[in-house]
Amino acid sequence: MHPLEKQILAIIREEGLVSQGETVVVGVSAGPDSMALLHLFATLSSKLKMKLVAVYVDHGLRPDETTAEVNLVQECAEKLGVIFETTHVSVEQEASRQKKSTEHAARDLRYAFFEKVSQKYQASKVAVAHTADDQAEEVLLRLIRGTGRSGLSGMRMIRDGIIIRPLLTTAKKALHDYLEDRHISFAIDSSNLQRIYLRNRIRLDLIPFLEKFNPNISETLRQTASVLQDEEKVLRSLTESLWRQIATAETGTQEDVLPALSIDLQSFLALEKGLQRRIMEKAFVLMQSQPQYKKIEQILFVARKGETGARLHFSKGLRLKKFKDRLLFSYPGGKTATRGNLEK
Repeated sequence: MHPLEKQILAIIREEGLVSQGETVVVGVSAGPDSMALLHLFATLSSKLKMKLVAVYVDHGLRPDETTAEVNLVQECAEKLGVIFETTHVSVEQEASRQKKSTEHAARDLRYAFFEKVSQKYQASKVAVAHTADDQAEEVLLRLIRGTGRSGLSGMRMIRDGIIIRPLLTTAKKALHDYLEDRHISFAIDSSNLQRIYLRNRIRLDLIPFLEKFNPNISETLRQTASVLQDEEKVLRSLTESLWRQIATAETGTQEDVLPALSIDLQSFLALEKGLQRRIMEKAFVLMQSQPQYKKIEQILFVARKGETGARLHFSKGLRLKKFKDRLLFSYPGGKTATRGNLEK
């Protein structure tokens, strides 16, 4: 067995990524990382009694390259005795319709198809080929766009109990060496060299620049993310415990209105500011609204210094009102873009 195969098998077992007998959907783009992942999983499938489904998604962005890529993945899957599925999606159309970035729309469509294939084959896991190098890029990307401790902890090896990243601690160089040792063919995605994408500029320009100050910057970023992930687990547990003590869901008055969410004001103000922010982040998520730094700072100010009856207006009809003893999140008029006071 190749040393990398032994390493990935150990990671799968230690992290509990795949249980004996599970069906796993493997996202394969035909690039070096995902082709290595497919071959690694195919080699280890007998030891883990895994059933594999290789999935290629044509995003409709590189018509001159995708035919060769899909053929390569299909031929590889057949040679390895792996089920193969593919689909074509229109990323540009979806990005325009949803007013998302091309990258965001591509990811959403890709994972939607992974879920569809998972349902078809009753797969319980989806394996994707994010590497240690990708983790370093992700930390910088989130830092540039703005994020908190949770964001800076980077990607997790297993997310939602479904998405697994077995290569997350493996460097791309180790994967390229494996491909060479095993004589595995792969394709190069030309879009990875286009600087119109922020992630590409980070990989092609920013990381090489930072390496002038720290030649091991990628490893440093990965180590930082790992430390923050461990600390995040502690803080998440503490936040959940506090949440159960100070937050209460109140029954909505209409079928189309989400239940209101009440936060005990005295208990909330007694918390450290960092925990107050985490409580507010959780509140926004539960109220189906995007938590943002400015919105949370507004709430913290109102909670401390606002008068009783003070209100804050957020997008899609979400409102916050300060009472003498509590902060109340609600959609008085349902999820709507209507401005102003929605209370009746």
